[in-house]
Amino acid sequence: MLLALVAAVLAWGPTPAGVRAADSAQICLQLTGHAQCVAADLRHRYEALPADSELRPLTKAVPREAVNRLSTGPATTVTKVQNRARLIGALYRALDRLDTTQNPALAL
Repeated sequence: MLLALVAAVLAWGPTPAGVRAADSAQICLQLTGHAQCVAADLRHRYEALPADSELRPLTKAVPREAVNRLSTGPATTVTKVQNRARLIGALYRALDRLDTTQNPALAL
């Protein structure tokens, strides 16, 4: 359901029709909360990787970037809300990379 919201937000034009500022702010809160949860999951999985894992450098950068992007405060402009949606996409791609590398059967 949230990934459908991410897709919808990314499909917005510069001034999405029918989306009021209050709606945009509410959507951003939902995206921010979800991004924080996924970033925390990714961070825990990063910490569980062996010290010599080739995935550590790739995995470390994404949660760090998430912290930086989420620390900017509330996002109510279309561009900022879309950036939150892009962040969620990046977090899920990082999780997918971990899943397929650690469990190759999931890639099938």
